[in-house]
Amino acid sequence: MSTASSLYADHLATLHERAATALERGGFDHLVVPSGTPHVQVFDDREYPYAANPQFKHWLPLTRHPGCWLVVTPGQRPRLVYLQPRDYWHVVPQAPEGEWVEHFDIVVIRRPDEALKHLPRNAGRCAILGEPQSALGRYGAFRPNNPGPVLDYLDYHRAYKTPYEIEMLREATRRGVRAHRSAERAFRAGASEFGIHLAYCQAAGQDTDELPYANIVALNEHAAVLHYTEFDRLPPRPVRSFLLDAGASHAGYACDITRTHAQEPGEFQALIDAVDAAQQRMCDQVRAGTDYRQLHLDAHLALAGVLREAGLVKVSPEEAVATGVSRAFFPHGIGHGLGLQVHDVGGFAASDRGVTIPRPDGHPYLRLTRVLEPGFVVTIEPGIYFIDMLLEELRASPQAGAVDWDRVEALRPYGGIRIEDNVVCTGGDPLNLTREAFAAA
Repeated sequence: MSTASSLYADHLATLHERAATALERGGFDHLVVPSGTPHVQVFDDREYPYAANPQFKHWLPLTRHPGCWLVVTPGQRPRLVYLQPRDYWHVVPQAPEGEWVEHFDIVVIRRPDEALKHLPRNAGRCAILGEPQSALGRYGAFRPNNPGPVLDYLDYHRAYKTPYEIEMLREATRRGVRAHRSAERAFRAGASEFGIHLAYCQAAGQDTDELPYANIVALNEHAAVLHYTEFDRLPPRPVRSFLLDAGASHAGYACDITRTHAQEPGEFQALIDAVDAAQQRMCDQVRAGTDYRQLHLDAHLALAGVLREAGLVKVSPEEAVATGVSRAFFPHGIGHGLGLQVHDVGGFAASDRGVTIPRPDGHPYLRLTRVLEPGFVVTIEPGIYFIDMLLEELRASPQAGAVDWDRVEALRPYGGIRIEDNVVCTGGDPLNLTREAFAAA
């Protein structure tokens, strides 16, 4: 048995254990998971891009297979109802193949409604995890119910990645790093945001529907828009800076990487270097027992120190954080969980029974509040931005005197900086998948 096959077998064993406990919690006999179906646009006959149900692709490396169903019954081999339609309008999925096949009883169907006869007879005894539109049967009798106790348990434990999942994330990261390097070359060659985006997709070998999220390709001031996705067709003049927040997918898993580049050496490059050094120290804090909320608060203090050293703020880092000055330059969270989804589920879970952990006061955009444990995979993405709206609010506040506005104005045309790595919490030193892939490249 190959290493990859062995990792996948062990991964399935873990999922079986979790499913059995989740079903017991909810009082169900079967876990039933549809792969999902395409959404048709309103008042049109076009479909939105299909996205596989994360609960489905947790078990199977199938991401382009709508209309399939997975049935998990404790003590039995899982069943895959595999839709392979007769269709001359679209490409039909190939017959099931790969090392994963040996772990499932597979039934091939030709029409979506044929799945019903291969699912458990009593839908009331099933925890069915999916979208309402996946319902089957007369009047949608077999419809997703998404029971809370089952989802609470599964979502909480999804934070603990199996070795198989770490390897899938590593492969996604390698692909993303390759594309990042190609995008930087396009930037250096004078390409527009749209041209850089195309270079990225080409190097990743994935189009926009396959990428885990919409690419953020921002030149100059556009880097101050946290989720900038407009893609100007012509480059600005002059080009000063480039921020790229873009990921890639592998077997249903996502990477999420951000890098910022200056066109020329100078004070903005020095600021990038300072943020990068601080970010690497933050990554080293991804250790078992670390409260992610504290990591976020520590990041504010570290970035306030960078602002002070750069002459952007005049007060101490402690005062900049206490008075909210740092939030005007760093308005988002330090990161989030990563896995099957870019913003993975269970980020606020205090337990597997639905209790949640609140965000720190004054930090509404933090997406993860748990204490880190081995197997967690998180992003670390500090940033310093020159966002007109936030700077205007700060300038009108009692804290306006804490800022050197001439220094801010000099750097405002560069937009901002974000550095983001994907980091695995282990029993010892953290494993930085992103730095590992860049070093190998």
